[in-house]
Amino acid sequence: MASRSLFAVIVGLGARGTCMPPHLSEQAQQIIPLLGILLAGVFVGMALERFLSRKRRQEWRRRNRWRSQSERKDGDILAGLWPVPKPPPPPPKPTDPADQLRIVMGANFTIQPLLNKSEVRVFKELDRMVIGCNPAWQVMAQVSLGEILRCADADAYSCINSKRVDLLLVDENCSPRHALEYQGHAHHQAKAAARDAVKKEALRRAGIGYHEIVGGQTTPSELRRLVEKLVQRPTPPDSEPTKEADL
Repeated sequence: MASRSLFAVIVGLGARGTCMPPHLSEQAQQIIPLLGILLAGVFVGMALERFLSRKRRQEWRRRNRWRSQSERKDGDILAGLWPVPKPPPPPPKPTDPADQLRIVMGANFTIQPLLNKSEVRVFKELDRMVIGCNPAWQVMAQVSLGEILRCADADAYSCINSKRVDLLLVDENCSPRHALEYQGHAHHQAKAAARDAVKKEALRRAGIGYHEIVGGQTTPSELRRLVEKLVQRPTPPDSEPTKEADL
């Protein structure tokens, strides 16, 4: 507004220049161009200052974008000064058999295949190879680690209790010997490698072997060589007849 007033004054002086005395008119004609240049410099400076201010704001926002995002994730920046009420916990799962029966009676259940088509093919081929090496050994599918592993550490046991192995080789005493994981297309999912690492370490600490069968890469001959290396050959029977044990 001040620059516009100054410009109006200059224009007014120029308009009244013809009424001024000759010596004042000559001075005004010399001053007016200088004032015009000065006024133009003021306008350019104001525009440049606005441009630089806008650039500084954009740069500040760019540098502090991570901070604003973290604040949005954490909620109010003053939330740490007051205790934030925790959301109510989910209702506990019913443990009373009567309640569980009532819930089950109100739901519909359907059959879920134990293995997919690719895993079924591997299971049949593996079972045939294992029986060929030792008929007393067996192949089991989708075995829970909580059923074959024990641990005194409750936290460690909870990490593996619900995890399963695709295929498990058990000996003549039904003791777990080797776990085989079939790695299909789902193997490349985000958390699949981390879950496999947990299972592998738990099995290793228990003395159970861990081996992978990669879909589209492991050939039948490679699988046969793996089975022959893992499965122990049956011991020859004793010369004396053994007494049949009761079940």
